[in-house]
Amino acid sequence: MNLPNKITLGRILLVPVFMFFVVPIPDWVVKSSMLGFMHNQLEALNDFIINYGNFIGAVIFIIASSTDGVDGHIARKRNMITKLGIFLDPIADKLLTAAALIALVQRYELTGHGVSSWTAMIIISRELIITGFRLVAAGEGLVLSASKLGKLKTATQMVAITVSLLNNLPFSLFTNIAVDRYLMFIAVIITVYSGYDYIAKNRQVLRTGNEGR
Repeated sequence: MNLPNKITLGRILLVPVFMFFVVPIPDWVVKSSMLGFMHNQLEALNDFIINYGNFIGAVIFIIASSTDGVDGHIARKRNMITKLGIFLDPIADKLLTAAALIALVQRYELTGHGVSSWTAMIIISRELIITGFRLVAAGEGLVLSASKLGKLKTATQMVAITVSLLNNLPFSLFTNIAVDRYLMFIAVIITVYSGYDYIAKNRQVLRTGNEGR
C-alpha cells in the first residue's frame, strides 16, 4: 500500500476514534447489569465525553479533514494513483462528514448544541446523490472532476462542523450570536447549490444512460 492510500486509510480509521469522543455511551450500556462492576467508571467516562469530548473530537476532525486533498496531491505528483485510492478517497470524505453530522445531531438532542436532523439529512443526501451520479458516469467510462463549488462546499462544511463541535467557540467568547448555526446554514445552501450545479453541468451523463437502455 502506497503513502497516499495509507493517508486515506488513516482518515477512515480516525472516524470511530472521533465518534468515541463525541457520542456519549448509551444509557442502556452504562446501566447494564452485566457491567455493574464498572458502573461508576462508565458514568465518569460519559460525563467526560459530554463535557469535553466535543473538543477532543474537534481536534480529531481537524486533523482528519486536513488530510483531505493531501493524499490526492501526493498521488498525482508522484504518479501513485491506484484503483484502491480512487475507491477509498471519496468513502473517507463521506464517512467523516456523515459521522460528524450524526454525532452533532445526537449532541443537539442531549445538550442543545449541534445540528438538526434536517441539516444532516440534506447534506448527507446530497453526498449520496452525487456519489451515485459519479458511479453512473464511471459506468459510462466518464471521469468527473470536482468543481470549484464542490471544493467550496467541502470547506464550508468543515468550518461549520468544527465550530459546531466547539459549541460556537471562539465566537461565543465575544458574542451571543449563534455563529455556528449561521455557518451551517451557509454550508447547507452551498451544499445544495453545488450539487445542482454539478449535475446540471454534467447532465450528458444522464442522457447517455437513457440512450443505453
